[in-house]
Amino acid sequence: MIENATSWIVLDDAHEALRGAVRGVAAEDWNLPTPCSQWNVTQVLQHAAGDQIGFAAFIAGGPMPTDDPFSPSGTLAASPEAVAEEAMKASADAWATIGEDVQEVSVPVPPGTMSASLGVGACALDAAVHAWDIAVATGQPSPLTPKLARELMEVAVQIVEPLRAYGAYAAPLEAEVGDDDVAALLRFLGRRPDWIAG
Repeated sequence: MIENATSWIVLDDAHEALRGAVRGVAAEDWNLPTPCSQWNVTQVLQHAAGDQIGFAAFIAGGPMPTDDPFSPSGTLAASPEAVAEEAMKASADAWATIGEDVQEVSVPVPPGTMSASLGVGACALDAAVHAWDIAVATGQPSPLTPKLARELMEVAVQIVEPLRAYGAYAAPLEAEVGDDDVAALLRFLGRRPDWIAG
């Protein structure tokens, strides 16, 4: 059974990907480098958690992240699992109040409001791609499934371009022969599907 389940399957799946990736990190691996070249594993978790809290704050009016998600300190206020779970619960609780037919939801990404389905997709995209960052940085299998990647690609093509200007995503990489849905999504987001540390 999925923890903090909502009616938004894409968000539940993305949260499960992040949850699994965080649980799979060995205690000695939190300082390892990640595909987010300026951040280690701890900092990626801080960023991902901050983004989930940010979505919750915009929707439900709760507190914003206490740390700047774009300048993560690398020091957690609680255990990694607790940090992740608190953020995902806030996000899930907020999105659980939003119906599928809602046309304007406040979100912390340009243009500031989105339809419910696009906004929840943006939130899920953030959680899922950082789950991948954490997993590959720590030698875990990719938590992205082809089905989730296809759903998130539909969102990414609608929202990512304005975010590149803020440094949220790198420039897209060229597609390569043999790319599957997961690889296509990662390249679109400026990530190498075959990334390894070093």
